[in-house]
Amino acid sequence: MANPLTGIFRVKELRERILYTILLLLVFRVGAVLPIPGINVQALTNYFSERNSGNAIVDYLNFFAGGAFSNFSVFMLGIMPYISMSIIMQLLIIVFPTLKKISQEDGGRKKIQGYQRLGTVAVCLIQSFAITRYAQSISRDVADFFTIQNFWFFSVLAMLTVTTGTMFLMWLGEQITRRGIGNGISLLIFAGIVARLPQAVYELGGRVASGTLNPVFVAVVFIMFVAVVALVVFEQQGQRKISVHYAKRIVGRRMYGAQNTYIPFKINPSGVIPVIFASSILAFPIQIAQTLGQNVAWVGAVSRALSPDGPIYNVLYVLFIVFFAYFYTQVSLNPVEIAKNIRENGGSVPGIRTDRIEEYLTKILNRIVLPGSLYLAFIAVIPTVIQLVFKFPSSISYLMGGTSLLILVGVDLDTMSQVESLLKMHHHDGLTKKGRLRGRNL
Repeated sequence: MANPLTGIFRVKELRERILYTILLLLVFRVGAVLPIPGINVQALTNYFSERNSGNAIVDYLNFFAGGAFSNFSVFMLGIMPYISMSIIMQLLIIVFPTLKKISQEDGGRKKIQGYQRLGTVAVCLIQSFAITRYAQSISRDVADFFTIQNFWFFSVLAMLTVTTGTMFLMWLGEQITRRGIGNGISLLIFAGIVARLPQAVYELGGRVASGTLNPVFVAVVFIMFVAVVALVVFEQQGQRKISVHYAKRIVGRRMYGAQNTYIPFKINPSGVIPVIFASSILAFPIQIAQTLGQNVAWVGAVSRALSPDGPIYNVLYVLFIVFFAYFYTQVSLNPVEIAKNIRENGGSVPGIRTDRIEEYLTKILNRIVLPGSLYLAFIAVIPTVIQLVFKFPSSISYLMGGTSLLILVGVDLDTMSQVESLLKMHHHDGLTKKGRLRGRNL
């Protein structure tokens, strides 16, 4: 019983949840290598291994699809269309009072989720159509690329297949959240990143052996990687505690005594959400520009300008991260609602007038979110620095920092937090002997 890993598999509920999650993640990885109908797999493999090596945009899209993009698999769009639509829906709820009213009604959450699913289908159809045009451009350079000669029949079949694949991924994520362990959508992204680690390590070793990469640079980057992981964990666990005092009050025939508690404001309240949102928002125009850029001149110019290793992309990336950090914090931690709940329960913040609690909490959140968002942005642009300074290929640098590192650490902390909660609920020791794991809302 002293071994936490042994305790995990002794608790029936936790064991079943973990095995169920692993099973669904295996289904996801199998689907990532199943090509859509009408594609010559051998010709596709030769194209990406010989002609398209080092394409930053393709590597970027392939990274977020967990390697499924280069396979032209049924899951090649990944879960990003659903995330993009969730961002759009949250913005629409804020802009349109009617949607906000619907979301606050009984059963309104299910209605909003229904609208979000329909929107996800529309986004998938747009992106999948762009993919068919991209496949057509590849077929001009590769003989026998299509096994289906009628292009329009292939386009309709590919669009339906890829859209169904994304909707199935969305269902898998919901099932993991409901019956498995951790947040399903985040774990799907996590699994896609982890699945690319062995190939990246093999490629890195090959480049060092061939003399393409300096071993000293590899050692320096590895030390940076370990240091950044430690900083990310430290930052994710940091929080600012706001003291709240509650006066004595009578409820029915009982008198409740005064108590002192606190509100934990994390240094980065939104966690890795701003990075995922920013990546998803930028991935949509990048994919459209990449797939249609060879046919339209100005779209090709946009594709080159939005290259993930270029300055324009990284500036937009930083701005989006800061914006979504503030946006998501205001949605999840509304100072007005928090202050209202404090007053209704007879609470007060020491040294702050009751009517100015909202102003105080807003000021604290703004002071916390700004450095937290800038820190996220700094971590997110590390792959570009590694590419430019140390001349690492993009397929490796994406895994050494930035979005992948934040997602790996954040999702791992969340999942471990849930495992520890279930262990303690069944009277077992947690995963850590000292301290306590604090998860985030993903």
